[in-house]
Amino acid sequence: MSFLTEQKQKFDDLRVTLHVDNRTQLKRSANGGNTVLFVYPPADEEEYIAKARELYADGHFIDIAELFVKSIDLLGDEYNSFDKQRKPLDGFKAFYLENISTTFKTFTNDYPNCLFSLIIKDICLASQDGKTTFLMHTGALEGTGIENVNIMEHKSVMSQGIPLVIFYPADYRNDELLFLNHKPASKYRCNLVK
Repeated sequence: MSFLTEQKQKFDDLRVTLHVDNRTQLKRSANGGNTVLFVYPPADEEEYIAKARELYADGHFIDIAELFVKSIDLLGDEYNSFDKQRKPLDGFKAFYLENISTTFKTFTNDYPNCLFSLIIKDICLASQDGKTTFLMHTGALEGTGIENVNIMEHKSVMSQGIPLVIFYPADYRNDELLFLNHKPASKYRCNLVK
């Protein structure tokens, strides 16, 4: 199947999955979840994001890579509160090194400006206007300790009216979903568009 044919089929499947008449079925097939994992080859990520922006021009697109940088700046600024001369990145480095034995906590739910908190906050803000929300550049989560299932199982995500769409650079091989083509991923609380 050609790239354009495959891309069209995936977006057609996404449109059907997101349709208001299918939301109850989505929650049933996603074990109570309210998320769609939109799977595509990592090398084709920018093409899929561009097409989604075209098809869902009124949607909310939350860029995980941008939130990652924002989190580093915010945490760095907090850490630098006693030394305003340091740059946020330097403050973040010091904060990270101080927490080296539990680095995943730097990105997860222990701090208000951590990456996970920023992601959930943006999802909640975006959902308030009743438009479809897309998480993109999720490959930036690699190595942070944040898994797609952490987002999918968050009570705020599960209780929203409109399903969250997670753009997911992965390969689906032998009935196994491989994030970034190498890391087994959970598809328990989601509907898969592959």
